[in-house]
Amino acid sequence: MYNFLISGGVALAAILVIILSAGASSWWWAILVGIVLFGGSFLLISRIIMKKVLEVMETANRDLQAQRVEKSIRELKEAFRYARWQMYVEGQINAQIGMIYYLKRDFSNAFPYLEKSFNKNWVAMGMLAITYMKRNKRDKMKETFEKAVQWSPKESLLWALYAYCWTECEDFGQAKDVLERGLKKLPGDEKLKANLESLQASKKMKMKVYGDMWLQFHLERQSVIMKQQAAAMGGMKRRIVRK
Repeated sequence: MYNFLISGGVALAAILVIILSAGASSWWWAILVGIVLFGGSFLLISRIIMKKVLEVMETANRDLQAQRVEKSIRELKEAFRYARWQMYVEGQINAQIGMIYYLKRDFSNAFPYLEKSFNKNWVAMGMLAITYMKRNKRDKMKETFEKAVQWSPKESLLWALYAYCWTECEDFGQAKDVLERGLKKLPGDEKLKANLESLQASKKMKMKVYGDMWLQFHLERQSVIMKQQAAAMGGMKRRIVRK
């Protein structure tokens, strides 16, 4: 990582200059100055690199909103050039690209990017876990979800998604355990509580309460989505007629 090497070089140079000019007895002061310079240099370079990365992501996001999907992906891939400069940049870019492919249902292309995504991006990790589930790799699904809830324990949908995937695997005991763990992290969360009560009553989980955030994971049956869209269109027509 270039940032670490450059910052380390600055600190080492300062230490040597101080010791050579002030004598070996000043080693403790030289180390102190070196630590300060290392931290300052590292922080400055980090800010510069992250600013450039965010600019690329904002441009890519504008193209994505304008339905220029392939252009958005190309721009994000260009940001990989900053990966050698800053820790976690590569994982964040992989997460963004993987999510775009996943959202457009290009799951085969999404997978390699999601697999290398940033653990703190719980949406990308959720998509990766679902992909493992669909490939009948339950151990990998569980491992991925565990990483996600470790880094994002306050996300209600993440806990619900984790539990839902266990219901898809017909392991309702695991699903209940996950929801109980989620409620310990989010006491009083009505959505998690309602879903736990549903499972305890041998009923299906109700994920539509999470809205569009739930739909992006493509686990809702297409027939259900079509019915929802038809109902929404019907409601819109009735409002227009009334006007």
